[in-house]
Amino acid sequence: MSILTLGCKSNIRKEQAVEERKPNVLIIFPDQLRRYSAGFWSQDPYRNHVVGKPDPVITPTIDKLAENGVVFTQAVSNFPLCSPYRGMLMSGMYPEQNGIWNNCKVGRDHSLKDDIPTIPDLFLNAGYNTSYFGKCHWLKNDPLFDEKGNYKGTTEEPGGHYVNNYDTYIPPGKSRHGIEYFYQSLKDEHFNPHIYSNDSYVIDGKKDGDLYLPQIFSPISESKTIIDYLQNERGQRDSDKPFCMIWSLNPPHNPWNDESTDMETLNKYYNKDKFPEIDTLLARKNVDKEVGNYVRHYYANVTSTDYYIGLVLDELEKMGELDNTIVIFSSDHGEMLGSHGKEGKNTVELEASAIPFIVHWPKGLKPGITDVLFSAPDVLPTAMGLAGIQSQIPEEIEGTNFSDLILNKENNTVKKPEAVLFMLGNSRGVLSNRYSLCLTENKTQWNLSEGTKLAEAFIYDNLEDPYQLNKIDIKEIPEIAENLLKELGTLLRKTNDPWYQQKKYNDIIPYTKL
Repeated sequence: MSILTLGCKSNIRKEQAVEERKPNVLIIFPDQLRRYSAGFWSQDPYRNHVVGKPDPVITPTIDKLAENGVVFTQAVSNFPLCSPYRGMLMSGMYPEQNGIWNNCKVGRDHSLKDDIPTIPDLFLNAGYNTSYFGKCHWLKNDPLFDEKGNYKGTTEEPGGHYVNNYDTYIPPGKSRHGIEYFYQSLKDEHFNPHIYSNDSYVIDGKKDGDLYLPQIFSPISESKTIIDYLQNERGQRDSDKPFCMIWSLNPPHNPWNDESTDMETLNKYYNKDKFPEIDTLLARKNVDKEVGNYVRHYYANVTSTDYYIGLVLDELEKMGELDNTIVIFSSDHGEMLGSHGKEGKNTVELEASAIPFIVHWPKGLKPGITDVLFSAPDVLPTAMGLAGIQSQIPEEIEGTNFSDLILNKENNTVKKPEAVLFMLGNSRGVLSNRYSLCLTENKTQWNLSEGTKLAEAFIYDNLEDPYQLNKIDIKEIPEIAENLLKELGTLLRKTNDPWYQQKKYNDIIPYTKL
């Protein structure tokens, strides 16, 4: 008979508590990281799943996550833009229900609704410590600051000033959505992050709402604070509880210049001695080299970000927590990097809409690859399902819980979707395993007036045309178009999209009943 059995009951309870403890959850998503900007895509067996060519970028941390995790080959940013993606990620709902149809910016009213459940709200209610580090970008931007960037909560003097054109500080209260430990980094200047936190220790004694300027590369600042939080030497969290942490890094988001780039990493891996011309860095055949001339800076920030993520994962491993931490690695959208003569995101092409998605959980998952079409609203219910709290997923959540599929449960009844919804300010469409359908109105994306007709209705065949060089008019392949349009009508109805509400273009979109 073991000593444990003969010992006191308190030891037995402690042992049982360790065994029964729920897994930690860590959601990491660098901003503007496209799906194929990771080294593992150039290796077997992943290379066979690449549409076109992967990027020659150095990412040892992401590669390790892929090797020991479940890699999604068909994860999609339904609206490849910062704020709309974050609204869907946080809420598990589509824009009409969560409140964000465009980037939160001065002069716009888009804002994540305060009264809807989000990932931090739900995990907090399930007994988790909750924390958020990095970029938020989900709140309406109002002039509630003084001239020095300190939050005053009023438009009257000394308030009445903005701290940033895009994004703003999230004050305590409902807008912070159940986040206990808060470390926000805003402004698209990677070596000049504007920090707000409710931990005065890490912001030089300042209080929550006071601007802190560490003048340091934002991933350094964030990873250092996360490691401090994990070590918990000051009681930042309840060590008897699991944690749910979200980390949103700003790089490799623009600007792509020397001032906002980890130049040490650029000079080590991507300098002109190693790559005299950028052709080999810009691997895809649809690229304009002149437009994509910032590729060195983009890759350098990808590689640097990968390094600082690695520091956090190394700390979890030292603590003995990594095996029982569900690490979800993804991004809010991709980056065109000169493809189709474009830079940035907010376009239908795969370089913008295709995102990485890896789930790493050594204790609970076998490594593998899945081709399930995975959308931003699916993150919330899937994370809750993996954590074993699926019974607490609210009915209003619109995403799908794919945890049983990822866990390879024999009784899995989740049906793989045939297509997922895609949207832009002036477009709607669907992405299937093979095709991209896009209907574009005769207006610019930022035009608030209603479109009056369709300017384009086309399909990309991503199997035969992996670089999306040929737009196929829907009239040229009527049977395929009919099936994709049927999927579009169903998804627009299911998500209560304004196009469905107004029955827009119902001469070609069949808004059938669910």
